[in-house]
Amino acid sequence: MFLFDITMSVCYTLHSEVDRMPKTLADIKKALDTNLGKRLLLKANGGRRKTIERSGVLAETYPSVFVIELDQDENSFERVSYSYADVLTETVQITFYEDASGHLALN
Repeated sequence: MFLFDITMSVCYTLHSEVDRMPKTLADIKKALDTNLGKRLLLKANGGRRKTIERSGVLAETYPSVFVIELDQDENSFERVSYSYADVLTETVQITFYEDASGHLALN
């Protein structure tokens, strides 16, 4: 599933990569491991029908969680962590930026 932004550039989402493979926590971790250091847009459930959008860099992956370093100018926190189960249950959606110009895929 490749999506196009307004300028019709091809963009990449982790969700599309996970759709092509069996949905297991190990597969999600492997997909994130291949994207370490890449810029991303994170959409998370904030409770009471709120969706939180944050941008940052995928910093580290651990056996049960992954860590995202957030952009300082937009967020009061420096780092956040989520479990791979959050991605599996679609509580968290991750979209990786395709290039340095900031093109990204939107759901």
